[in-house]
Amino acid sequence: MITWWRRAGVRVRSTVAATTLLAVLVVAGALAGLVLLREALISVDEQTGEVQARLVRLSVTDRALAGDPAERLLTAVGADVERGSHIQVLTGQDEVVAASAGLQGVPALTGLRPQVAGLEHEVVDLPALGREGPWVVTVLGGALDDRRFWVVVAESTEDADRVLSRAVLLLAIGTPVLLAAIAVATWTFVGRSLRPVEAIRSTVQGITSRGLDGRVPVPPGSDEVSRLAVTMNEMLARLELAQRSQRRFVADASHELRSPVATLRAAAEVWGREGSVDARFTELVGSESGRLEALVADLLLLARADEGRVAGVSSEVDLDEVVEVEVARLRTVASGLDVRARTVPVRVAGDGAALARVVRNLTDNAVRYAGSVVELELAEVEGSAVLTVADDGPGIPAADRERVLERFVRLDSSRQRGSGGTGLGLAIVAEVVAAHGGTVRVGERRGGGASVRVRLPVQPPSAASR
Repeated sequence: MITWWRRAGVRVRSTVAATTLLAVLVVAGALAGLVLLREALISVDEQTGEVQARLVRLSVTDRALAGDPAERLLTAVGADVERGSHIQVLTGQDEVVAASAGLQGVPALTGLRPQVAGLEHEVVDLPALGREGPWVVTVLGGALDDRRFWVVVAESTEDADRVLSRAVLLLAIGTPVLLAAIAVATWTFVGRSLRPVEAIRSTVQGITSRGLDGRVPVPPGSDEVSRLAVTMNEMLARLELAQRSQRRFVADASHELRSPVATLRAAAEVWGREGSVDARFTELVGSESGRLEALVADLLLLARADEGRVAGVSSEVDLDEVVEVEVARLRTVASGLDVRARTVPVRVAGDGAALARVVRNLTDNAVRYAGSVVELELAEVEGSAVLTVADDGPGIPAADRERVLERFVRLDSSRQRGSGGTGLGLAIVAEVVAAHGGTVRVGERRGGGASVRVRLPVQPPSAASR
């Protein structure tokens, strides 16, 4: 229950809390109201019984107490005609000297004996009256010439019970309707109150690292949501400024590094031809400057990707030709490896040089870790070009298959300097493919090893090619 409550949204929790609180208040109020209503109805019966008792007391005479009730008393108690009230006149020996028509032959209804002019009430069951349920019994004390008597009046609570039953029925029907209305109203009003928050959330969700120029809508007013929107916009502005500074730094650094690296490499080649330096030194400088040049090129490409300029040139690219050129290169330079390829004609739209870079990085990565086999497969599946590059090397653990697509990530097995990896190859693949509207998935090759699958949208056939 606690876990569900924590996972439920603000709208759900607010609706449940408001409805539950109202239900408790309504039930408590209904119970208190029913108790007060019953007491009020019983009080009405007591007042009715008191009025009847006082009227009958005025008709009591000495002859009646002596056992000879006059016609006046008999009429007052209703001895001949059944009335709503049941009345008895008792003497000190609990003798019934007069009774209403329904109480003929019935002994005293109650044992209450108040003082002269005193009045007492009680609510009891009187089976002798032929009705199940409580009765309100009122007893009034009186005296004539030192002879005590009591007038007993029994009022039925049937009318009170009927009123209470109708009240309970109305509450039973009205309470769920009221709670449902409150729940709907709370759900609606809370939802409307959260619309600005949802607008902020959806806007922030659409803002990616590729462009932080988006801003969230600021609702009117100066409440908490408005202040949150203003704070979010200020934060996005700071992030955009920091991102621009970072991209400018990477781009500028990459451009500035290209010239000294090229100069260093050219000098090493010239000195090597002239024999002015040791051949091993020349080879070392040439090798390291080549690695540095490749790193600078990768950084520059990633900087262009951050600025959204990777797929700036869009044209029809025969991806199968790109793959076949790379296969031919591999079979020439990767001696000792079995390079297998299966391709079908597939045309995509994009930057041909960038897509060729994707294929080159994937194959270089496969060659670096392959044991004996590198496999390339290009197919068209459901309107997408699917390129799979696999090798029979050690493979990539499942926990690292998403991480290897990040920048400067090299797994433990590739941390040796001699491996030649910079940790940017697969990151460049991911950036270029994403810029072309595709996806990259790293998995396991059937039979062991690693497999990288690239999916790109297929270019529809142009009119000239039909």
